[in-house]
Amino acid sequence: MTGGEAQPPHRRFDPLADEWVLVSAGRTRRPWRGEGGAAEPPRAPLRDPDCYLCPGAARAGGTRNPEYDGPWVFANDFPALRPDAVNGQPSAHPLLRRDPQAGECRVLCYAPRHDLTLANLPLADARRVVDAWAGQVAELSSRYAWVQVFENRGEMMGASNPHPHGQVWASSTLPNTAVSEDRTQAAHLAQTGRSLLVAYAEVETEAGERVVLATDHWLVVVPFWARWPFETMVLPRRAVQRLPDLTDAERDDLADVMGRLLRRCDHLFGVPFPYSMGWHGASGTADAPHWQLHLHVYPPLLRSATVRKHMVGYELLANVQRDLPPEEAAGRLAAQPEQRSTAAVAS
Repeated sequence: MTGGEAQPPHRRFDPLADEWVLVSAGRTRRPWRGEGGAAEPPRAPLRDPDCYLCPGAARAGGTRNPEYDGPWVFANDFPALRPDAVNGQPSAHPLLRRDPQAGECRVLCYAPRHDLTLANLPLADARRVVDAWAGQVAELSSRYAWVQVFENRGEMMGASNPHPHGQVWASSTLPNTAVSEDRTQAAHLAQTGRSLLVAYAEVETEAGERVVLATDHWLVVVPFWARWPFETMVLPRRAVQRLPDLTDAERDDLADVMGRLLRRCDHLFGVPFPYSMGWHGASGTADAPHWQLHLHVYPPLLRSATVRKHMVGYELLANVQRDLPPEEAAGRLAAQPEQRSTAAVAS
């Protein structure tokens, strides 16, 4: 299949979410008088004295950061979850249910330099981030039902600080998306005897038209059912349930793949690409053969550096709809260079 108006409107099924996605190819060519304008690429300093995530800086409440020289994790000063959460008053009605939700929220600074994003970290430093992700999951999974490693990059995605960092939230119950992915993957294994995402990676490898990047250990695709314009999924080549299960070779390769993918995104519109991304893997520590580790990358940009896809109207009230065929999006990403962008790194 090809992109553009050659494809009539149709819907595609997402077996991981058990939902349909409407594809309306050609809508990106419609007249546009909405959000627009030029974006000025930021020029960040190596260290910002006003940044509360830089080494040695004071955070809210007066706590001072150590002079860290690699990935550094600390408890979020304003956590959405707390380990001491307890239930309040019982519900007066069965339609007004509430449950306690205990957990922990942590901040993971990728590196001491203020100007280097994950896309532009040196390979050795990126590998240390991969190890930090795995280490956080290994530690917190022994106490919590779910550990969510994620990153919001850019003001457009609500990032409160440009210093390269992600977050780790651990919760005492499975969140909605984890419940859905657990159910669909378990059902697929029961019905076919195979992991859903392992089988899907094989299908995409053979098809090729949605592959952005492929290595010995990892596959990056724009999913057949992608919701966001340049959404990607990063999949291991072999069956892997959790981040801590990755081998040294897979971690080395992942560090390289992450930089290559994100630099391509940066080159697409010539700016540091905003996104939300996060890892999904088996919960807890018990064997879960139906689960396959994977990374979701959700970038909002659609037409240019400043024009984004909005999930409003029909998407919000009826059905998710995308304007750009996944095959076209994959082709555009795959065609981008991989060298470090001057727009994403301070001079």
